[in-house]
Amino acid sequence: MFNNCQLIELVDELLKRGKELSWFEFKRNDATGHQRLGKYISGLANAANVAHELFGYLIFGIDDNTLEVAGSDFNYLNRKEKGSELDFYIRRNLTYSAGFEYFVCDYDGKQVEIFQIPAAGTTPVAFENEEYIRIGSHLTVLKKYPDLLRSILNSHIDWSAQVNVNARIEDLDTHAISLARRKFSDKSINKSFYKDIANWSDIQLLDKMKITINGKITNAALILLGKPEAAHLLSPCVAQITWKLDTEEKAYEHFGMPFYLEVNSVLSKIRNVVYKFFPDNRLVSVEVMKYDSEVILEALNNCIAHQDYRRNERIVVVEKINKIEFINGGSFFEGNAIDYSSGKVTPRNYRNRWLAEAMVNLGMIDALGYGIHKMFNSQRNRFFPLPDYTKSTFNEVVLEIYGHSIDENYSKTLIERNNELSLDEVILLDKVQKNQAINDQDVKILKKKFLIEGRKPNYFVGAKIAEAIGQKADYTKNKGLDKQYYLDLIIKSIEQHGNVSRSDIDKLLWKKLPDILDEKQKKNRITNLITELRMNEIIINKGNDYQSKWELRKK
Repeated sequence: MFNNCQLIELVDELLKRGKELSWFEFKRNDATGHQRLGKYISGLANAANVAHELFGYLIFGIDDNTLEVAGSDFNYLNRKEKGSELDFYIRRNLTYSAGFEYFVCDYDGKQVEIFQIPAAGTTPVAFENEEYIRIGSHLTVLKKYPDLLRSILNSHIDWSAQVNVNARIEDLDTHAISLARRKFSDKSINKSFYKDIANWSDIQLLDKMKITINGKITNAALILLGKPEAAHLLSPCVAQITWKLDTEEKAYEHFGMPFYLEVNSVLSKIRNVVYKFFPDNRLVSVEVMKYDSEVILEALNNCIAHQDYRRNERIVVVEKINKIEFINGGSFFEGNAIDYSSGKVTPRNYRNRWLAEAMVNLGMIDALGYGIHKMFNSQRNRFFPLPDYTKSTFNEVVLEIYGHSIDENYSKTLIERNNELSLDEVILLDKVQKNQAINDQDVKILKKKFLIEGRKPNYFVGAKIAEAIGQKADYTKNKGLDKQYYLDLIIKSIEQHGNVSRSDIDKLLWKKLPDILDEKQKKNRITNLITELRMNEIIINKGNDYQSKWELRKK
């Protein structure tokens, strides 16, 4: 997510070009028709691909002739189309799109609206089943330009498989190659060539492992096995991991090539201790390590495999008090994290296929896309919150691995009922503890098993769970007291004081109502209680619309 200063820098960077280009367009304030807006997004996504840009941009509030920042009142998010949100209409009718992000920028007191549109992948982006493209400053249909269509269809170049013409076998680390030979030998024990591996030259070995190509050094070979001093051969791309300690203590360290060795150096920096849970129905505590080393390595190796190295960014690992953040450049290349949590979905495409296959042969990652599934199961079996990708954007993937409980009720629930729950149910329960939205169907699933209670959107652990883990007090605090208790309080207050106002009743009941209710819900609850007493002819308002004066009705 950009802050305002970064948005201003983005606008200034585009203005420096001196004119519009095929992959970005300025609009003053006459804007465009709603349907044409969708066509522009399609055209700019496809034009960005052809121009080898990561994003296309559509910016409202800038005169496309003078490049003057004039300001915009287009107000995209407030617009409607065919009875629904314009944003919903646009996104629903885009095909093969990675989505786009919309930002509002305060540029010297003038509103500028920015659409950041990811470049099309190997399939052109269409709007309402028609593909568009920007040629110069003109929007047109893509089918008129078959050469550009072919360019998009053939656009995915695996950077990791490209031969680095300046690199030689001497630029690779001999110790890393030795370990690679041992790993490949262990994996190939049932292969016909197993006995020959020890006699292969380094180049023969690396060709067989699909790390080099015909004896030539690939970018993948440098990333995984390259000597630290060979890093310049990848420039301006970066093969570096930064570990940062962000707790009561502060520290950082950079780790470079070869990644095959350095991942373990990063792992050694993570502070790992025993974590204890104290379930109420057990005499001894449940002890687990704060972090599963395999999960850390899985997360780190996924960053290496899926990093978009063309963005010239490093991988960042941030260790906090209760979690670790793994950040790599580039969005999910295919699908999203939740698609792979079950272990039933296998990715068909990779951003760095050659690098990913090399890492499989080195035993760094799983061949069938089970990595995320393994991480989810490990966290579940250790009673911790599940891996969280919700902070990811179109620019980067952010994975949070927790080493601490968020809501002990969730953790104790897993201890008590882990064998009863499917992974899908645990994922839903994890969303509840993180205050993330779940749909109505999911709510029914959890309530049917008495796992949650509460009102939308404020759900909390249910009564049966609360009782099982000794959290009855917390449950009562959330669920509230019996209705008659509140009615009796109002009546007794009127008996004591003769009459009370609505504000008096609010003060009387406010802190006694469930914490799970927001301000509006509490006011509605009190209104309903007063209405019930009035309808049953127990109290009567002797005041007026501006100042109520509730008294007991005389019998």
